[in-house]
Amino acid sequence: MRSLASAMRIPQWVKNGLLVVAPGAAGLLFHRTVFVNTVVAIAAFCLVASSMYILNDLRDLESDRQHPTKRFRAIASGDLSPRAALSASAMLGVVGLTLPVFIHHPAGFYLILVLYIIETLSYIYWLKNAVIIELGLVASGFFLRSYGGAVASHIPVSTWFLIVVTFGALFLVVGKRSSELRHVGSSNRVVLAEYTSEFLHSALTLSATVVVTAYCLWAIDTSATGLSSIKHSIVPLRLTTVPVVLAILFIIRGAESPEGESPEDLLLKNRTVQVLAIVWAGLVLGGTYL
Repeated sequence: MRSLASAMRIPQWVKNGLLVVAPGAAGLLFHRTVFVNTVVAIAAFCLVASSMYILNDLRDLESDRQHPTKRFRAIASGDLSPRAALSASAMLGVVGLTLPVFIHHPAGFYLILVLYIIETLSYIYWLKNAVIIELGLVASGFFLRSYGGAVASHIPVSTWFLIVVTFGALFLVVGKRSSELRHVGSSNRVVLAEYTSEFLHSALTLSATVVVTAYCLWAIDTSATGLSSIKHSIVPLRLTTVPVVLAILFIIRGAESPEGESPEDLLLKNRTVQVLAIVWAGLVLGGTYL
């Protein structure tokens, strides 16, 4: 069970917190139906994502065994047999695809979940080493999670939200690739041999610029599509730009540092980035609900 839990990459479930963003920003998260739909959607994504992680490790079994750190993964090390891993992946996938029946009118969310499975399988078996395309595929996983939170509860989302989520996802993926290239070089991923530090720096700057610009415009927009549409909460909602910009600067600094800190490591381990995330969430929740 310990090996299975390791293969499921449970710490990666933090990514599924993105499903909370849309209902939270809309001020509807604590409505009973929306809350239930969101919890079910998160659970479904957690199980389906773990199913995909196991398939990925099975696909990379031989290369992982030659890797200095990945050889300690449950499947590569032999702690979890390929047969047991495949069975667990199938079971997790089935349960994950069953859970959305508890969502009110689940057709739209099922479409999101199926799209996630298709793009993930495409990444695992065909496009993992396709330069630039693989960045888009990994980023799309973040986007589908964020958009899935809105679809699960039939919440309309603004254009600003879609732009921020799309380029924010790309920013995180490019930041991870940049940190990997600096930390362990192209031996970590075959596709990294196709990238240079200069290219990843430019891509990181491009995506960060779009994210900051779009988020600031979203935060000051007082129309029905803007964060500041709640007139009595304009100040706290506009102040959310501060932790967002500071967090992006920290992520850029970490990705391009000699240590090559990935965005995931910063979110999970860096106290400053965690405090900025809490401040952002507090300002959004306070401005939206209080």
